[in-house]
Amino acid sequence: MTSLPLAGRTAFVTGSGSGIGAAIAARLAADGAMVTCVDVNSDAVNAVADRVGGIPLVLDLADTAAVAELTVDTDILVSNAGIQHVAPLHEFPVERFDFMMRLMLHTPFLLVRAALPAMYARGWGRVVHISSAHGLRASAFKSAYVMAKHGTEGLSKVTALEGAPHGVTSNCVNPGYVRTPLVQQQIADQARAHGLPEDEVLDKIILARSAIKRMLEPEEVANAVAYVVGPGSDLMTGASLSLDGGWTAQ
Repeated sequence: MTSLPLAGRTAFVTGSGSGIGAAIAARLAADGAMVTCVDVNSDAVNAVADRVGGIPLVLDLADTAAVAELTVDTDILVSNAGIQHVAPLHEFPVERFDFMMRLMLHTPFLLVRAALPAMYARGWGRVVHISSAHGLRASAFKSAYVMAKHGTEGLSKVTALEGAPHGVTSNCVNPGYVRTPLVQQQIADQARAHGLPEDEVLDKIILARSAIKRMLEPEEVANAVAYVVGPGSDLMTGASLSLDGGWTAQ
């Protein structure tokens, strides 16, 4: 009988109450990991943890003081939690910008900082950031999101360099648009920002720069994470794995 590729490993997945995070938690659990599922939504994260046989942790990841107090002893850290806000720079709410920086940039740093000592002690660890095509490219009206994702790319690369002597790798997975509630909300936001009917936004805005004209499914992102943390990926570090239908090939 073949053992599961992540048997005996532990994983810590943020934003795992729904969407991409829930799919990642399910995939890592199916591959044998014991997954701590982290989300601000108590009902959702408890349901996901129950479904995958994991451990729920209800936490507001934008509360950096609370995050800084965490003990993160895990083999695999997946920073996935994030939100979007679409607005012109000169109208972007400062409070929303600050919230997004805490959630999507400060907290990933704090989690990596907390997780590395135990990974170093074991001589093995995998750090994965769910970045975005927007970690490699920019779009109008998304200043906070693009800034946070570009910063995440830098954090991942520094972690890769520091972690290499200790058996720790760090990579980004960079999806384009994924079929999640976050993206469904963006369709309405983009319609307002660009002055288009919602039924035109998918083709003219959302998928305009993709050679393959469809959105990703959350399970496809989870498959990429499973590869990055699984057997055969030991030399993959400091990389950004694009799943964007050819967007960043342009």
